[in-house]
Amino acid sequence: MRMPLRWLADYTDLAPGTTGADVAASLVAVGIEEEDLHGGDISGPLVVGRVLEFDEQVQKNGKPIRYCVVDVGQNGQMLTEGKHQEIVCGATNFAVGDLVVVVLPGATLPGDFHISARKTYGRVSNGMICAEDEIGLGTDHEGIIVLSRLLGAEAAAALTPGDDAIALLGLGEETIEANVTPDRGYCFSVRGLAREYWHAQGSPAGGFRDPALLDVPAANDAGFPVRLTDERPIDGADGCDRYVARVVRGIDPTRPSPGWMQQRLTQMGMRPISLAVDVTNYVMLAVGQPLHAFDVAKLSGPVVVRRARSGESLTTLDDVKRVLSPDDLLITDGGEHLLALAGVMGGASSEVDDATTDVLVEAAHFDPTSVARTSRRHKLVTEASKRFERGVDPQLAPAAAQLAVDLLVEHGGGTVDPGVTDVDRTSPRGAYLLDVTEPGRIVGVDYPRDRVVEILRDLGCGVEESGAGTDATHVLVTPPSWRPDLVDGPDYAEEVARIDGYHRIPSVTPTPVGGQGLTHGQKTRRVVADALAGAGLTEVLTYPFVAEGLADDLMLPAGDDRRHAVRVANPLNEERPLLRTTVLASLVDALRRNVSRGHKDVALFELGLVFRPGGELGRAPIPSVLERPSAETLEQLYAAVPAQPRRAALLATGLAERAGWWGPGRAADWSDAVAAVQAVATALAVELVVANDPGHAPWHPGRCARLTLADGTLVGHAGELHPKVLAALDLPARTVAAEFDVDVLIAASAEPVQAQPFSSFPPAMTDIALLVGSDVAAADVATALRAGAGESLESVVLFDVYEGEHVEAGHRSLAYRLTFRAADRTLTTDEVNGFRDAAVAAAAAATGAVQR
Repeated sequence: MRMPLRWLADYTDLAPGTTGADVAASLVAVGIEEEDLHGGDISGPLVVGRVLEFDEQVQKNGKPIRYCVVDVGQNGQMLTEGKHQEIVCGATNFAVGDLVVVVLPGATLPGDFHISARKTYGRVSNGMICAEDEIGLGTDHEGIIVLSRLLGAEAAAALTPGDDAIALLGLGEETIEANVTPDRGYCFSVRGLAREYWHAQGSPAGGFRDPALLDVPAANDAGFPVRLTDERPIDGADGCDRYVARVVRGIDPTRPSPGWMQQRLTQMGMRPISLAVDVTNYVMLAVGQPLHAFDVAKLSGPVVVRRARSGESLTTLDDVKRVLSPDDLLITDGGEHLLALAGVMGGASSEVDDATTDVLVEAAHFDPTSVARTSRRHKLVTEASKRFERGVDPQLAPAAAQLAVDLLVEHGGGTVDPGVTDVDRTSPRGAYLLDVTEPGRIVGVDYPRDRVVEILRDLGCGVEESGAGTDATHVLVTPPSWRPDLVDGPDYAEEVARIDGYHRIPSVTPTPVGGQGLTHGQKTRRVVADALAGAGLTEVLTYPFVAEGLADDLMLPAGDDRRHAVRVANPLNEERPLLRTTVLASLVDALRRNVSRGHKDVALFELGLVFRPGGELGRAPIPSVLERPSAETLEQLYAAVPAQPRRAALLATGLAERAGWWGPGRAADWSDAVAAVQAVATALAVELVVANDPGHAPWHPGRCARLTLADGTLVGHAGELHPKVLAALDLPARTVAAEFDVDVLIAASAEPVQAQPFSSFPPAMTDIALLVGSDVAAADVATALRAGAGESLESVVLFDVYEGEHVEAGHRSLAYRLTFRAADRTLTTDEVNGFRDAAVAAAAAATGAVQR
């Protein structure tokens, strides 16, 4: 929301020499964030110019450039010895004869941008034809400013080349731009910001002049007929609970808006259009009440406010035909002819135009929720909808309509109908019994009772000190109509602290208490992340929302528990309404995005929660905020929350080892995924058993490892993804992946690791080759060898697998290196041979292995 200093001075007192920075600082002191400062930073010649001719040429890069001759009046004669200015311009939205804004050499634009004559595109440009954003007038950079479009044809016709554009556009005056939070909708007006500035100055008596304090005639039966018929209130609230209509007849449609009004609209970032439209916009900016002007000649019946019917459509003022929802609130003519989307935008069929002489001014109060939903449904955010959805003062409509009527009569030459329509269904705000010690208790500052009451009255609250329930510490407080956010004690406590001054609240550094350090689970998660990063993977964080068809892309079986996903009631993206049941489901998006942007060798991992409902979840109740939820309610809430185990997943594609002068590179394969999980287990001192798993999606059936603890508890899977999965997900061929349960590893590593004494005696190594069936897992053979070899066995390592000549079909040869070591002596050859034979015998008994 913008606010020029001179407009602010109309409503409150400004000390001599007050700058925009001073005002912005005062607003920040009462919680209104400064967004920017505009104007006041332009110096030098900024003038009106007329385009006399131009030569347009297309450059090698395809960009059209115009070499213009511009009449800039006396300024140009002084600078160029009577010659018109030659200016190079890249915009094409103007024609010969248009009046434009020209900045001449020697001027300085916002951002300390100095203008000088310089050579560009092969010619000298003596200045620049300006766009809105270049002079701080707005943010538009699509083309340069054409004054007949900005100010209107009649206003532009009164200008001559050489006129001062700084004064014309109000650029010499500072304009403050504030960031208004959703709970302070009343600050979407100069009136609201002026009130806040007045508070920041200590709320001096008589220092605030409310523009809405007007004598407004009472409603009568002679007004324009209006009916409010909301058949489907939203959340129990009528879509429109107040509608004021006033009619002004005999307006001269040729009269332009006064120059001061056009300038203020321009300073606020709005374009002057016509008198009727400019008046409604000006009043909205002044007091915060959106208005709409209808052409009375285009109305054939009473105004009827109702909800849309199925199949109805409306072409709005932006020339877009919008198919309406039954929840959209409409302004209609007699109930049938659609005039406007209530609180959002008017319809094209009833807009005022160059022939309009009789105007109906609408000032209404619409339900914030209804307007917000309509605005989002149609992706149509307007100045009106921004104010209505934040809450407009329901008592403001009559005064705003009167302001508009007075301006139309004064500047349009019309007369006001004696009839006044005011359909009022609003309800007065109830009083709240406030404990005046509560602000001090919440904030930690001692606020005397008199100070609390004074602040509340300055805010516009009604304060009764002798009503029912009042005593030495309690008063009845009725919030002002423009503050729907004031509901209970904490709200009033915040206001007291804000107006009294945040700087009065002492900053006390809290003394930290001794902590217990990280939990075992937190330490384990850090070890897991460190181990995966040490293995060369990069950690990423992805959103846990996935598409419905992803389970099919991953080729998950019909009965797989990973297909049972929780659906989000209000998803951020309608295309991703489900919560992930596997971390890989969201990690594939990150890998695909990196590959699509040219990264060939990518290795990613993520630690995160998955959501496993395990069947039907109960429906969560909405507990009351007035009391603690009952045990039954808490049980229902917990029953509605899915299990959320913590998992880690990794994906890798491309080269695991890069090529270079040292030799050829190596592509990532299934063994890298297994090794990464084994590195995690080693870092946690947890033993993993690796075995083939031929049927676990989404992995390749011949290249998938099942990872378990020694007791058989499943940890996860690792290997190469199925080719059909890679094709469905648009991932590179031979991409490898792993996913494992971090919670299982946390539990397995909970017991402290007992350090083993190191033997100083030499190891004894022996190799064996065993012939086994092709369906026998190497891990099963290693387990049997370990079980039979005895306590002196230090390690078992598979170092060769052979299938081919001299090996029976359907079999393979597995070569293991057994390392033995005793703690108290050097082992003899006979002892080692005995251990080896016992290990081979155990493997033969368990797997049918035959020593070669």
